[in-house]
Amino acid sequence: MQVSVEETSELSRKMTVNVPEEVIQEKMESRFSTLAREVKLDGFRPGKVPKHVVKKMFAARVREEVTGDVIQTTYFDALQEQNLRPVSQPHIVPVGLDKEGEGFQYTAEFEVFPEISLDNLEDIEIQRPVVEIQESDIDAMIEKLRDQKKEWQTAEHAAREGDRVTINFSGSVDGENFTDGKVQDYQVVIGDKQMIPGFEEQLLGLEPGANVTFKVTFPEQYGNEKLAGKDAEFEIEVLKVESPVLPEVNGEFFKAFGVEEDDLQAFREHLKESMQRELERNVHGKVKNAVMDALFENIKVTLPRTMIDQEIDYLLKPYQENAAKQNINPEDLQIPREGFEEQAKRRVALGLIMDEIVQKNEIKPDPERVRSAIEDLAQSYERPQDVINWYYSDEARLNEIEQMVLEDQAVEWLLERIKVSDEPTSYESAMKQENKQ
Repeated sequence: MQVSVEETSELSRKMTVNVPEEVIQEKMESRFSTLAREVKLDGFRPGKVPKHVVKKMFAARVREEVTGDVIQTTYFDALQEQNLRPVSQPHIVPVGLDKEGEGFQYTAEFEVFPEISLDNLEDIEIQRPVVEIQESDIDAMIEKLRDQKKEWQTAEHAAREGDRVTINFSGSVDGENFTDGKVQDYQVVIGDKQMIPGFEEQLLGLEPGANVTFKVTFPEQYGNEKLAGKDAEFEIEVLKVESPVLPEVNGEFFKAFGVEEDDLQAFREHLKESMQRELERNVHGKVKNAVMDALFENIKVTLPRTMIDQEIDYLLKPYQENAAKQNINPEDLQIPREGFEEQAKRRVALGLIMDEIVQKNEIKPDPERVRSAIEDLAQSYERPQDVINWYYSDEARLNEIEQMVLEDQAVEWLLERIKVSDEPTSYESAMKQENKQ
């Protein structure tokens, strides 16, 4: 077997493989011998058909089958010989020399994994949030929990900030109704910003029985293109105005959050422990995001087009599945693939970089950490042991957890080598969610 490789671009390769005729003939002879024992032809007893007859009748078919088998076996041998790592299935084309006596030749075109340098990791720098929970943070959390448990009572005053107003309303743009008639018994909490800008402010000062008409403008980036940036007219009928009533901070309130003692200090300690656990998870996520951002910005990788396209397909899949559930043809969605290009590139680049770190440094998922991660997931279920068994009974499910743990271990490995500076941060800032691609 002779192999030559042409570099058609930085990551694209065209590999030409020549297979000697003797290899083809050897495999064909073996196949003819098998056929002679199996084929049934008029005038011959089963298993007694002469090989020269079999050759005459089946030569073309056998040669085609053999060349297909040869491609399968020699392709992987050729990759190993040339030390090539394709990122996807090859495009294989027979290019000649496929007549008897001339051997066989084919080309395989594919992209290979890029070379990734990790030499300058020590130059990467990130900031790690350092947070200490203050008494004021606990006070704020108690108020947040009270708000979650609030009840509503009929107000004796006109609607004001924080009140819940129940309305009937209809809306129109350019004289055309877009609310499918009138929306009945709709509840709006003034200040929650659940409506378009300007709508909730129009409810301030209104009392039950009020009927008003007002105009507001839809945002330019509104999800419905027919309404985006348009002036809309709303007709409102106020049915009810309610004010929030917050619960007292007492023993009954404490029990609602799992504290049996009628002791404010005990409740605050319980709350602080819970906040600390959540804080640690958030800080861990922020540090991990910072590491990923730094890797993406500092380690340059040439990305295989094949992998980018596959990642875009993966990102589009939920939209297509959702369309199918609604009996919509996914092709009718007309979602532009280019809208997912940058997100796909980031995901592919980070996947390649993390894989390089794991492979070069032989990082393996820690079985104890895998077990701990599964147990943490299982705690939110009624029968945790059944969930644990469910993960360990299926290799694919277990592999998902192993990959999650492996990524965390790789991040920890990086944190020991890059520059990490501590940044004092408030609890509120540390708990803010980041919208990452």
